[in-house]
Amino acid sequence: MRRILILAAKILITGVLLYFALRETNFAALSGRINLASAGWLSVSVAIAVLQVGVSAVRWHLISGDCGASLSVWRAMRYNIIGSFFNQTLPSSMGGDAVRMWLLAGDGAGWRSATYSVFLDRAIGLMALAAFILVSLPWSLDLIDNAEGRLGLALLDFVAVVASVGFLLVHRRLFEFLTRIWVVRHLRACSLIVGRVLFNRRRGPVIAAISVLIHVLAVVIAWCAARAINAPADFVELLWLIPPVTLIAVIPISIAGWGLREASMGLAFSFAGLGASEGVNVSLLFGAVYFTVGAVGGLVWALQADRAAKVHAPAGVPD
Repeated sequence: MRRILILAAKILITGVLLYFALRETNFAALSGRINLASAGWLSVSVAIAVLQVGVSAVRWHLISGDCGASLSVWRAMRYNIIGSFFNQTLPSSMGGDAVRMWLLAGDGAGWRSATYSVFLDRAIGLMALAAFILVSLPWSLDLIDNAEGRLGLALLDFVAVVASVGFLLVHRRLFEFLTRIWVVRHLRACSLIVGRVLFNRRRGPVIAAISVLIHVLAVVIAWCAARAINAPADFVELLWLIPPVTLIAVIPISIAGWGLREASMGLAFSFAGLGASEGVNVSLLFGAVYFTVGAVGGLVWALQADRAAKVHAPAGVPD
């Protein structure tokens, strides 16, 4: 019953957010801006989104060994692309993470190792996002000409940075008294692994660089979407605007971030003087790109399930 209520609440929130974000959107005008050149830009953005999934797979591969779950890049890529499908269909932008855990655990990694590896992959990505926003604050605050927008951005990143630092430090002896709490005990174990991974002289810089690249690729996808409709936003402007929107869209209060992302993007574009409607238009195309990649992931999942069914079919039973 509780899960049904949570799902219903998220559907309601998604609907409300989409209504307020899209109530002034002229879909006829937006579709009229889509032409052959637009299709080219959107095709490029889909290809970059697939590349992003592959780059994310490399990071997961590098992290998984420390969690006791040996994971090849190819298998990580397959699980990531399947996870992208469930990110679009489950009632959370992180729904695919649960599916990745399930797939990895089902391959013999064990639930603890699978959960730790996926959780740390997500956590490192969010920590890199918070660090990226922090470093870019001088430029993003200069771009935003609204005092409330500047304050909101600063507070958002402050919370993200504090959470990141707290996670890195929770394994210290200072917090040992909290190990009686089941969740904190596992957080401390994950914190210890993150410290070992990120401060490794050989792998740490590589994982950090990959994490930043993943977020830059998201900016490139948004830029391609903007070019598809000739929206008045250049790459540098999007480099400062997209990461905060990405951070907000991760909050699991809507389905696949829909509605929340459009509202945030419209607000960000408005604060930067680029037009709220243009932000919503770019966000819709941005979401459509990931929806397309998710559809590819659904096909991979269906084919994998069909193959597994054939492997386990009883002898003498036709496929």
